[in-house]
Amino acid sequence: MPAQGKNMFDIQEELKKLPASPGVYIMHDEKDAIIYVGKAVNLHNRVRSYFRKIVGRGPQIDRMVSQIARFEYIVTDSELEALILENNLIKEHRPKYNTMLKDDKTYPYIKVTVQEDYPRILFSRLMKKDKARYFGPFTSAQAVKETIELLNRMYGLRDCRRVLPRDIGKERPCLNYDMKRCLGPCAGRVDRETYRARVDLALSFLSGSYAPVIRDLTERMERAAEDLRFEEAAAIRDQLKSVKAVAQKQKMSEGLGEDRDILGIALEEENQDADGVIQVFFIRDGRLIGREHFYMTHVGGRTREEVLSDFMKQFYAGTPFIPRQILLPAEPDDRDLLEQWLTARREGKVQLVIPRKGRKEKLAALAMENAALILKKDRERMRREEGRTIGAVRELADLLGMERLDRMEAYDISDISGFANVGSMVVYEKGRPKRSDYRKFRIKTVAGPNDYACMREVLTRRFRHGLEEAASLQEAAMETDLGSFTRFPDLILMDGGRGQVGIALSVLEELGLAIPVCGMVKDDNHRTRGLYYQGREVPIDRSGEAFKLITRVQDEAHRFAIEYHRSLRSKAQVTSRLDEIPGVGPVRKKALMKHFGSIREIMDADVETLMEVPEIREKEARLIWDYLHRNVVD
Repeated sequence: MPAQGKNMFDIQEELKKLPASPGVYIMHDEKDAIIYVGKAVNLHNRVRSYFRKIVGRGPQIDRMVSQIARFEYIVTDSELEALILENNLIKEHRPKYNTMLKDDKTYPYIKVTVQEDYPRILFSRLMKKDKARYFGPFTSAQAVKETIELLNRMYGLRDCRRVLPRDIGKERPCLNYDMKRCLGPCAGRVDRETYRARVDLALSFLSGSYAPVIRDLTERMERAAEDLRFEEAAAIRDQLKSVKAVAQKQKMSEGLGEDRDILGIALEEENQDADGVIQVFFIRDGRLIGREHFYMTHVGGRTREEVLSDFMKQFYAGTPFIPRQILLPAEPDDRDLLEQWLTARREGKVQLVIPRKGRKEKLAALAMENAALILKKDRERMRREEGRTIGAVRELADLLGMERLDRMEAYDISDISGFANVGSMVVYEKGRPKRSDYRKFRIKTVAGPNDYACMREVLTRRFRHGLEEAASLQEAAMETDLGSFTRFPDLILMDGGRGQVGIALSVLEELGLAIPVCGMVKDDNHRTRGLYYQGREVPIDRSGEAFKLITRVQDEAHRFAIEYHRSLRSKAQVTSRLDEIPGVGPVRKKALMKHFGSIREIMDADVETLMEVPEIREKEARLIWDYLHRNVVD
C-alpha cells in the first residue's frame, strides 16, 4: 500500500480499497506509532469490522480503535505467510494493544560436539544444525552448568577450544590435566577410541540411562578403596552422590516416553489492563524436566483461545525446540493454521491436542491449576511493580504537565580532580532501565575538573550523533531506527538544578531540538527537595513513586559513570605495572587483562593460576608473581 501523509488519510475511503485477500494490517496512532498488528484471511472484511459500531467487543478494542489515525496493509499469498509476517512485525514493534509475551527467554541446552574427533560438552542457548547432539531445553541454566561440570570431571573430558587432532602436542596440557580432571587429548595422552568411549558414557547419562553410570562409578569406588586409595575413593563417592541426585530429579515421569509441552492458562478478571499467566510443563522423553510460567499483557476482552494462540505464536517463534505434541486446555480458532506453522518450523509433524480424559487430561488440569495459583499469588506483586514503573512515570508526567512520557535519559559526570573525565548516559523506558541503550563518554575537550563543560560536551556529542544518524537514514530512505542515538527522549533528567538545566537547554537550542529538561533541586543536605522545570521549582512528594523513580534513575547514572571511571583507572594502573615487568610484552599483557580483568585479580593469583593463561608459561608466571609481590600496589 503506498505511503500517505497521516493528515491526508481518509479512513472511510481507504476502507473501500481493501482487497479481499489474506495479509497483515498495521494500525497507527496520530503520532504515527504502531499500536496494533493483526493478520486476516480477508483483509477487506477484517479491517472494516473494526470501524463498525459493534456492541460488546470490549473496552480495550474500543479504546484502540479510537486512537487509529491511519492503517496500512501488506498482502500475502496465504494465511500462513500472514501469520509469519504478523509475528515478525509484533516482535519488532511490540505494539501497545497487541497481547504480548512479557518474558522473552531463551532456554539452555547441553551440546555434545560428536562431530569432533575429541568431543566436548558445552552450554548453549541455541540449537543449530551443526551435527552436534543437543539435550534439553532445560529451565535452569545453573543446573545445566553443574551437569556439564559433573560429566567433564567424571569422565575426564576436555573443555578447551583447541582444534584436535590438529593441535595435539603443540602446547603443554592445561591445569585440568595436572589436576586429573582431563585425560589430556591435547598432549596425546589418550587415544581417540578410549576418549570416545568416555563420551559415549556421558551421552548415555544425558539420555537418561543412569544405571550404567552408577554401576561404573560404584565399581571404580570399590576398587580404589580395596587398593587403599581412599582419597580417590572419596572423590568418586562424591561423584556418585551427584549422579544419584540428578537421577532422582528425573523420576517424575508420565510414562509415555515422548516430547510434549503442556499448557495451562489463567486470565485476570476483566479490567482495563488485564494480564494473564501461561503455565508450561516441559516433558522430554517422558520425563518432566521443568516448568515455567509466562505473563501475557493486554488480555482484557480476549478469550482463552485467542490468548493461547498469541502465546504460541510468540513463544514457539523464539524457541529452537518444538515438541511433537502440545496439550492445550482449549482449542484456538486457528488451530489448523498453527499446526501447519509449527510443523513447518519443526520440520516434522506437530499435533495440538485438547485432552478430554485420562492421564493427559489430568496433566492439563494440573497446568491450569498452577497457572491460576501463580496469577493469584503474583497479582499484588505485579500491581506493586506496575506502580514502581508505569505508575511512577504517569505520576511524574502529571506533575510536569506532560501528555507523553515514555523514554527518559539521565546524564552524569565522574572524575577525580580532573583525571580521566567521563560521562554516562542511562535510559529508562516505561519506568524500567533499558541497558542496551546506555552509553559511556570519555571526555575529549575538557582538562581538569569542570562538570559544566564536561556535560556540555557529552550532550553535544550525544544529540549531534543522533541527528547525523537520522539524516543518514533519511538519505538512504530507511524508515527504521538503527542504534539508540536516533531515538530522542521525551524528557532529559539532570542531576543538578538551574545550572545543569541551563547547559542542557543551550545545547538543545544550538542543535535546533525541543526536548523538555528537568533538573533536581537539592536542599542544604544535598537531598532532592523538588524539580526545576520550565524556569520554576516544582515541589515533589518525597514518599511518592515519582520521587523514588527519579532517585533510581539518578543513582543509576551516577553508578554507571563511576564504574566507567574506575575501569579506566584500573586499566591505566595495570598497564603501567605490567609494562615494567621484563618479558611481558603487549601480547601477554593483553592476555592477562582479558583473563583476569584487574590488577587485583592478577595479584591474587598464584603461579599455577597465572599459568592458566595460554600465553603465560611457568617462567613468566613466576616472574610476574615475584615482581607484583615485591612491588605491592595499594
